[in-house]
Order: sequence, then C-alpha cells, then structure tokens
Amino acid sequence: MVLGELVRLRALAPSDAESLWRWNNDPDVVRWMDAYYDQHLESVRKRLEAREPNSYADTLYGIEARDDGALVGLVRLRDARPESGCAELDLYIGEKDRWGHGYATDALRTMCRYGFDSMRLHKISLAVVTENHAAHHVYRKAGFVEEGRLRQSFHRDGRWYDQFTMGMLEGELR
Repeated sequence: MVLGELVRLRALAPSDAESLWRWNNDPDVVRWMDAYYDQHLESVRKRLEAREPNSYADTLYGIEARDDGALVGLVRLRDARPESGCAELDLYIGEKDRWGHGYATDALRTMCRYGFDSMRLHKISLAVVTENHAAHHVYRKAGFVEEGRLRQSFHRDGRWYDQFTMGMLEGELR
C-alpha cells in the first residue's frame, strides 16, 4: 500500500471487478483511452483472479480515496526495465463524481514518487491525446514535459487525433 495525501494506492482484488467493468463501459470514462473490448462482468472478475502479482515490470494499483475508502480509479507503471530505469504510466479516474477533486493529481504524484524512490526509476513516460485537456493539465502540473507529438495516432468517433509524448525525469516531480 502506498499513501498519498488524498489517495491510497493498493493492489486490486477480484471484488473490484464490478467497478472496473462499470468504468470500462462508460463512454465518458474511456473517451481518451485505447480501445476497450466489451467483456462480461464475470470475465473481468476472472481476469483479476488470474492476474499475476505486481512486479517491477508491471505494477497496477487501485486508487482508493483515503477519506471514505472508495475505489475511484487505476494507476499503472508498466514496461519497466531496470537496465534503462524507464517505465510507462497509465492513469484514470473511473468515478466521474470524483473528477476535478485532486485524486488524479495526487495519484499521479504518489505513483511517480513510488517509481522514483522505491523502483529507482530514472524516467517515467506517457502518451496523452492532445484533446484530453484535463489529463494534459494534470501531467504538466506534476512536472511532465512534452517531448514529442505522435501524429494521428489515436482514433475515436471516426476521427484521428494526435498524441503528446510526455516524460518526467527523477528530480522533476512537483
């Protein structure tokens, strides 16, 4: 368990399946995420039951609000390699009534601090659709900088969008 100011990052459990299933079937929540394929609730539960424990290469945490213990989202460091000290970050808040209350910012900072301090990462990277202004704002506020632009690399609603590649080096977390 990893503690932030507003959130607690914890391992996921099969009992979290209903929340994940609901979020992944909400068009507002998955608007700027890579394609999600419909699954039955039981499939999500089985996937959580079969999930390997967190490892250096793939660390996935549920984001839990410290004030009431509610699961509000997910954060993940994936594709971590000790040889390069680099990892990719994914983050989303699934509970829409928690949007705009600082949970994403705190979860991002908490996970990055964990990555730099506990995993001894040197760099954390991510990609964000240029039209996802809320996420872009959160990433910049935490210290991520734009490193490039992937042209027309995300498809949604019959349209192609660009993505920013962003990165943060150890010592740049705000």
